[in-house]
Amino acid sequence: MEWLRQELKRLEFEGLYRQRILRDGLKDFCSNDYLALRDHPQVLEESALVLRSSGLGSGASPLVSGYTLHHKRLEEKLAEFKGLPRCLLFGSGYMANLGALQALAGEGDVLFSDELNHASIVDACRLSRAKTFVFRHLDYLHLQELLSLHRKDYRRCLIVSDTLFSMEGDVAHVPTLKRLCEEYDCMLYLDEAHATGVLGAEGRGGLEAFGESWQEYIVLMGTLSKAIGSYGAFVCGSQELCEYLVNKARSLIFSTALPPAVCAGATKAVELIQRESWRVQKLREVSWQICQGLKDAGLEVSCTGTPIIPLMVYQEKRAVRIREWLLEQGILLQAIRYPAVPKGRARLRVTASLRYSREDMSLLVETLKSLPSHLRKNVV
Repeated sequence: MEWLRQELKRLEFEGLYRQRILRDGLKDFCSNDYLALRDHPQVLEESALVLRSSGLGSGASPLVSGYTLHHKRLEEKLAEFKGLPRCLLFGSGYMANLGALQALAGEGDVLFSDELNHASIVDACRLSRAKTFVFRHLDYLHLQELLSLHRKDYRRCLIVSDTLFSMEGDVAHVPTLKRLCEEYDCMLYLDEAHATGVLGAEGRGGLEAFGESWQEYIVLMGTLSKAIGSYGAFVCGSQELCEYLVNKARSLIFSTALPPAVCAGATKAVELIQRESWRVQKLREVSWQICQGLKDAGLEVSCTGTPIIPLMVYQEKRAVRIREWLLEQGILLQAIRYPAVPKGRARLRVTASLRYSREDMSLLVETLKSLPSHLRKNVV
């Protein structure tokens, strides 16, 4: 149809056209496999054992017949790791946010959401039919102003935030969010997709990183697909909250359960994080090394000590051109553009990983140093 052709042309003209890139044969510097666990021998061995005994798929939703001992063990392991009473598995982080937020808030309720929250949170807020107020990124004075003006007009209230922001690499201030929840009688919903396995001395997430204790009004969502190196997601909270979601979260009720072999591999990965907490500290060291190298190369990067290192380019078309040039050098570094980030804030999203050797990090920095002059313009 002509309108489809025109829309694709417009996206290409504006530097917003997207396409999948085969990573095979490329040096990947933008994966979320932060702790290098997706192909760890023990993880693969555990997955293979369960794959042979239980088959490829789970066969049904968890409320029909898709819930197995492997699902139960993973939920228990995640609850132990996070230090919360109970966890529930979901098919993906997107499904977890859609299901949980729509179950917890609806007409007559209110959501206060950080402006740079993940797209799945944005969509969940829209679909919940609750009133949503967006506060400026990490601006908790603005959040408090909105709460003081509007909280009293609604039944239930949730403050919703990423803990570690996926495109910025910065971290929500959990103690302030807790204080505001207690002052204004709100639940706190933290998306710890990128924080799990990364923040805190043992990688337990935002509460550990700030030395904060869990309270019953706090809901933690996380994914298995980043530092844990698997696939799927989870929501942790009180016993009552999880029972409520089993009965109300439509993306859990009406979706096939994760494959048992995926659950078994993820359980082993969490065990490795618990047993080998040195991985979490090593990841921070790798992040600082990469960040310092990019700074020394004269590039504009944000260094927060997290594995997410945005290399700012600003212009969407230039970001695409740099990505294409890097692909010619055998390096995969994805161009991040609107709507993943605001227009005019395009970047290359470098990530730290324990997969990288010193030679790999040197290759990345030296290659970016050699960017042609017409591509370097406006990068710094």
